[in-house]
Amino acid sequence: MMTKMIAVALLLASSLYAQAHDYTLGSLKINHPWARATAPGAAAGGGFLKIDNSGAADRLVSAQADVSSVVELHTMMMEGNVMRMSKLERGIDLPAGQSVALQPGGLHIMFIDLKAPLKEGDKFPLKLKFEKAGEITVDVHVAALGAAAPAANAEPAMSHMHQH
Repeated sequence: MMTKMIAVALLLASSLYAQAHDYTLGSLKINHPWARATAPGAAAGGGFLKIDNSGAADRLVSAQADVSSVVELHTMMMEGNVMRMSKLERGIDLPAGQSVALQPGGLHIMFIDLKAPLKEGDKFPLKLKFEKAGEITVDVHVAALGAAAPAANAEPAMSHMHQH
């Protein structure tokens, strides 16, 4: 019985944690914005999140944060046998009725010329600008250096919880 109570308490705590990191702007839901901690002296860092679009097609056109001099939208892609990062000049398409994940090794927000290292446990504001939905500021939570995407671990349980 005690084990079940602890499991329920942990599940509730994790769902409250997840809810605290979700933001809504019109038909867009921005899920769990996060960044990896950076090593001292690192010039750049990456930001990640998931956007669920329950409405018409839109586009993430820019991002802004005070943690770095420059903030860009990027993607990673293979060119031959080499993984290359490139800036997305037109932004990130958000197709109608679909979700788009910004995650390590794929689409992401790049913080260039960091003003200080991103430290595990910190958080910072990030302004996202969408072509149609407008702007929203979200809190980016800094995870451990080398952390995996939270959605990779939490999504199945979260999806299960929302189905009931």
